[in-house]
Amino acid sequence: MTTQLKVSVGQYSDKGRKETNQDFHGFYTPKEPMLSLKGIAFAMADGISSSDVSHIASETAVKNFLDDYFCTSGAWSVRNSVNRVLTATNSWLHSQSQNSQFRYDKDKGYVCTLSAMIIKATTAYIFHVGDTRIYKLHNNALEQLTNDHRLWISQDKSYLSRALGIEAHIDIDHKTLALNVGDIFILATDGVYEHTKTQVIINTINDNINDLEAAAKRIVTLAYEQGSTDNLTIQIVHIESLPKQNSNELQKQIDELSLPPILEPRDDFDGYTIVREIHASSRSHVYLALDRETKTKVILKTPSIDLSANQAYLERFLMEEWVARRINSAHVLKAGLQDRKRNYLYTVTEFIDGQTLTQWMIDNPRPNLESVRNIVGQIITGLRALHRMEILHQDLRPDNIMIDNTDTVKIIDFGAASVAGIIEAEITQEQDPILGTALYSAPEYFLGDVGTARSDLYSLGVITYHMISGKFPYGTQVSKSRTAAAQRKLTYLSVLDDEREIPAWVDETLKKAVHPNPHKRYQELSEFIFDLRHPNKTFLNKTRPALIERNPVLFWKGLSAALTVIIILLLNK
Repeated sequence: MTTQLKVSVGQYSDKGRKETNQDFHGFYTPKEPMLSLKGIAFAMADGISSSDVSHIASETAVKNFLDDYFCTSGAWSVRNSVNRVLTATNSWLHSQSQNSQFRYDKDKGYVCTLSAMIIKATTAYIFHVGDTRIYKLHNNALEQLTNDHRLWISQDKSYLSRALGIEAHIDIDHKTLALNVGDIFILATDGVYEHTKTQVIINTINDNINDLEAAAKRIVTLAYEQGSTDNLTIQIVHIESLPKQNSNELQKQIDELSLPPILEPRDDFDGYTIVREIHASSRSHVYLALDRETKTKVILKTPSIDLSANQAYLERFLMEEWVARRINSAHVLKAGLQDRKRNYLYTVTEFIDGQTLTQWMIDNPRPNLESVRNIVGQIITGLRALHRMEILHQDLRPDNIMIDNTDTVKIIDFGAASVAGIIEAEITQEQDPILGTALYSAPEYFLGDVGTARSDLYSLGVITYHMISGKFPYGTQVSKSRTAAAQRKLTYLSVLDDEREIPAWVDETLKKAVHPNPHKRYQELSEFIFDLRHPNKTFLNKTRPALIERNPVLFWKGLSAALTVIIILLLNK
């Protein structure tokens, strides 16, 4: 039985002895599947007393955070999503000050502090700028999780060294913590924590654990009674339950839908007419189908009945359509329409009228460099669209690249994809096996390391090398090299030979792209395609590799022939 993430919250804010309340706070708990995918958000902001408009900054910061965070892509990590939201908010606040009478007086502009927390799956994500604080109540003690961004000039004089809206760019502190049921978090402004003793806060929460609203109001009242002259705001968050297993969108489909039967041509199936079976394996069945509503051809894929009990397989099966639905690129497979109720577990994607890159290479065994560059450039455009959404393909190979009848290249098959947002939502931390194809998988996967964008670059480098030479840069040795020492001994096999006119700088470009060490590859995909089209000056300064590197067989044949001639001459003396 799946247990959902559940928290109880108590919060209270008061203007205190000031005329207006410049603090602002809030939280939002979405429904499933957003709850599992994005979590619960909390935020608290504190305006600066020297500004008459800082209450606008506080309200804007909190509202923007709670609204915009849940509008970011589910594929993004929490950190990426929050950083983008807070960066945009900071830019807006700063621009408001720059376009107002407060342009030359930052202390009177649209400035506020902000502390925010995202609780997702079994992890808390803390983000902070300014001097509003976040605490964790643990073992009857308060642990401060944030550092105050306040610079003290003297014992009684200080100013904020960091806050939203002060500068055009913002540096945001962040940290993550593993959660346990019963954990308590406290967000508070300085009007509260500077005038309330730690033990008083602890005792008040413990005495009112079933009524956190009362606890929050009591703590604010106590701070006021202790002489606080500032606005007073507090939030108390109690973790009541945590997910015991994945309860994400994909898992929900698996739980609710049954597996379809084997389909035959002319079968009517959920609004589709099966045209023919395109491919069948032990893992899935792929059909060409006609959408009777739109009169368009689509690809319909059904999972293997033999793997119906394998939850990991079924989630990865559904991942293809999940990813395709979130990417808008002409060079990435497009998902089918999602306006129809499904009665079975299957995926629908666009029909690509064309051929795989594997077939293209069979038809073009000796392609010219410009044809290779054109294909690689389009693959890079598709990969960049994936990487911008924090998605790694992880199984880039010729069979997973299609070329349609307009020569448009499209990346397909996302069953092995790694999605940052999905990974954060998973409860189990088991290491996935190598999901890609050995000849194209980056060496770091065989060391058990986590993939990066450079891992996809390696796969693309191998594909490029294979298109040009029909071979592989390290033969079949990469999958056998499962230690760092073994990978350092891998020897790159040059694509240069005496039968084809391939510039030496192209070979150096490929060598860098498929380097066993990911840190020695290109940092960006754009650098790779640029060097594939333009001679890199660093590579031009290198000499042409010796014949033994370019063609070791020819070298040894030549050496053997020379030795034979020498032996014959010596015998005839």
